[in-house]
Amino acid sequence: MIIKPGKLLSKIDSPADLKKLSKDQLVQICDELRQFIVDNVSVYGGHFGASLGVVELTVALHYVLNTPEDQLVWDVGHQAYGHKILTGRKEQFHTNRLYGGLSGFPKRTESEFDAFGVGHSSTSISAALGMAVASKYKGDLKKQHVAVIGDGSMTGGMAFEAMNHAGVSDTNMLIILNDNCMSIDPNVGALKDYLTDITTSHTYNKVKDEVWNLLGKISMFGSSAQEIVSKVEGAIKSAVLKQSNLFESLNLRYFGPVDGHDVHHLAEILADLRDIPGPKILHCITVKGKGYAPAETGNKTTWHAPGLFDKVTGEIYKKTPINPQAPKYQDVFGHTIVELAKENNKIMGVTPAMPSGSSMNIMMNEMPDRAFDVGIAEQHAVTFSAGLATQGLIPFCNIYSSFMQRAYDQVIHDVCLQNLQVVFCLDRAGFAGADGPTHHGAYDISFFRCIPNLVVSSPMDEEELRNLMYTATKFEGPFSIRYPRGQGVMVDWRTPMREIPVGQGRIIKEGEDVAILTIGHIGNYAVTACETLQKDGFNPAHYDMRFVKPLDEAMLHEVFGKFKKVLTVEDGCLMGGFGSAVLEWMVDNSYQAQVKRLGIPDRIVEHGEQIELHKECGFDPEGIANVVKQMAESVVEK
Repeated sequence: MIIKPGKLLSKIDSPADLKKLSKDQLVQICDELRQFIVDNVSVYGGHFGASLGVVELTVALHYVLNTPEDQLVWDVGHQAYGHKILTGRKEQFHTNRLYGGLSGFPKRTESEFDAFGVGHSSTSISAALGMAVASKYKGDLKKQHVAVIGDGSMTGGMAFEAMNHAGVSDTNMLIILNDNCMSIDPNVGALKDYLTDITTSHTYNKVKDEVWNLLGKISMFGSSAQEIVSKVEGAIKSAVLKQSNLFESLNLRYFGPVDGHDVHHLAEILADLRDIPGPKILHCITVKGKGYAPAETGNKTTWHAPGLFDKVTGEIYKKTPINPQAPKYQDVFGHTIVELAKENNKIMGVTPAMPSGSSMNIMMNEMPDRAFDVGIAEQHAVTFSAGLATQGLIPFCNIYSSFMQRAYDQVIHDVCLQNLQVVFCLDRAGFAGADGPTHHGAYDISFFRCIPNLVVSSPMDEEELRNLMYTATKFEGPFSIRYPRGQGVMVDWRTPMREIPVGQGRIIKEGEDVAILTIGHIGNYAVTACETLQKDGFNPAHYDMRFVKPLDEAMLHEVFGKFKKVLTVEDGCLMGGFGSAVLEWMVDNSYQAQVKRLGIPDRIVEHGEQIELHKECGFDPEGIANVVKQMAESVVEK
């Protein structure tokens, strides 16, 4: 299906084309850009509400700035669809997030207009500041450096670290705070309350309007203009806020709040700020989903990335699951932690800004005093959990595998060195799908299994997830459980939970010639492969190891004592992963066998559906079967 852009948008292939428009045409181009996003995302899917909320800001930025010479950095990138469309990717936009198509996030190798690759939040200010310092060092004092960051991303500690540095940098840098009171889920914490206080203060807004009027007439005051503006701003800080503005305290010139949907005013403001030297911040108030009624007035979390929908009625199409009766691992986690918590009053829940994605919201709704959304702050989530554990509680800290990378020091230093009972539930382990390499949970097996005291486990199905969660409550030390995004395979998954001996695997299928060792959900591919192989006359054995650390040594002695051909399968990185652990054990115990490993190779794997990426890397059911055939046939030949 070819989606045609509007009359003006069809002529825009770069910001240079945008600059040819008159100011009177900016509203129309915003309307056409917004409609083009609605038309495409409704048919092809993708992130939605965030990009609609910054249409006017996107147009104003590219209208005023000299991109790509001026550096424009988008935080996370959920809101960068309009940016992509205006910077030469309009014709390819229908491939956004599809296998082999455009990335869903800004990506340096995709376009010179993507100044910095993003996917994780709170990085934009640091990156833009680095660019600004580099320009200053090279003597290029005219270049602009702009970081667009949402109020959700602003809760990340890294953003405050960057602002703290920016305030003393004396660089030509502008931070745009896109304030819509949302990230994926509603924002939480004191910063949200502070921003709300600023945006709802009538006196503050009245005085700020006077500042903007003054800026518009600044040339009248000649050399005394800067002194006058400084005095007015000082009066705002002391008389209106009755305390120092948070951003001004960090030595950032604060401007706003302003209407983020008035494209004419935004263009004028950005032009003014371009001529004001030093680090500064512009506070824009926007509405997530602006211009599309169902997204603007409906559930903001749902419309963050709704999937396919009817753009006329707003009806979201339900994706037909492979097994309609099998639940998502996320929902099994959410219901199971509540079930466990009802039986054990020591259990607590912690998540960094992903309550709906991880299904921690189920516990938050039923037990609000025992489940915490700490904002986009993975490091804090881990050490906060460690603090709970020192007082005899059992926190389940649920963090996406990709985001756990951000809290690695805290896992080692604050949890494992102290041998505290914190349960890490690593959601979205393996390939995340259309979000691509910034979100793939490829590395957790490798970087977790080298940490002393930490148990590393992964369930093959929903029943095993429940059992491992129950087991973790009985284990007096750090315990990690990794599981993928999406559906499991069990229909009757609500069986009574039981404790699994830590480090004990299980035999899925007896066999001969070749042994398949798997870890986690990917073991279900091996089950399918074995069914196909048996039809072709092959009879491999299959072992679900359950634990990468500690390994089931008794089972490995059995495997290597019986088989000379062993295949390991994992949906994590091959380097240092599960297969490497098996090889290390084999060498340490003086066994000799041919071992082949399937998993994520040592390269960046791009975005696409999970099965597409599994096939690309050779550990889909067909890939597993082919390797087993090759190994088994070599046994027969000998």
